[in-house]
Amino acid sequence: MNTVLTPINEYLNELEDADNNVKNEIENKLVNIGKEAVPTLVDSLQVVKGRTRGIVAMVLIRIGECSIDYLKKAAELNSDFEWIANYLITEIKGVAA
Repeated sequence: MNTVLTPINEYLNELEDADNNVKNEIENKLVNIGKEAVPTLVDSLQVVKGRTRGIVAMVLIRIGECSIDYLKKAAELNSDFEWIANYLITEIKGVAA
């Protein structure tokens, strides 16, 4: 199993019941993983709900430009995800500007 994928999935599972301090720690850990986390996070964003979904979206925005290609690809494959991908891409470009 991919050694990067395992902690990402564990972090996402922990978010379900995390208090704000733990949530912030997990968000920072995911951002620190960086580009390697992007494919898993984009895939997860299409299935997670609620607070976890918002955190995953924020992590992708914070990771930045390297998230864009994965978001575009996911939007092409999943039309229901297109508006979310476009929103995040706009946010990433706004942060980078």
